[in-house]
Amino acid sequence: KGKGPGTAIGGMSRRLGGSVRQGLRCHHYDAADSKFTTPYDWQHCVGMVVGETYEIHWPHSASGACGTPNQYQTPFYDGVFCMGLEKLGIGLSSAGLGDQVQGNDGSPVLSSKVGVQGQVFTIVNDENYYYPDLIRGWIQDGDYGSDIAKYTGSTTGTSR
Repeated sequence: KGKGPGTAIGGMSRRLGGSVRQGLRCHHYDAADSKFTTPYDWQHCVGMVVGETYEIHWPHSASGACGTPNQYQTPFYDGVFCMGLEKLGIGLSSAGLGDQVQGNDGSPVLSSKVGVQGQVFTIVNDENYYYPDLIRGWIQDGDYGSDIAKYTGSTTGTSR
């Protein structure tokens, strides 16, 4: 069972995602190990807590503005679909949107055109675990990126 430093995060918020909902935690936290308990003076990720678990997402879309300043937009759908569903070949028929995104009208299935990579991290205050640039995508060095789960479902939580 996962655990963390016990920090209440329900009232915190994410810059691009609104309020935070406490989720599951990794099992790596060790209150006796200082790398999990020594506070860090955050310069950019203000509000993050050493020892807590965070899931980072990198959405990809054939209709997104990848490689442009507009690829990281909020809300989530504006970035992933900023060039419109038509760019994906969806929305060209008079069928309902549900039938269009599921491919029931001959359109490409939406899930074949949109995907999200994600990794889960337990934040530690230890330079041995430093990684310089997560904005360019997930960590694939060494064993990272080798134990991958693939599923079809929501990546936006319970609101959609």
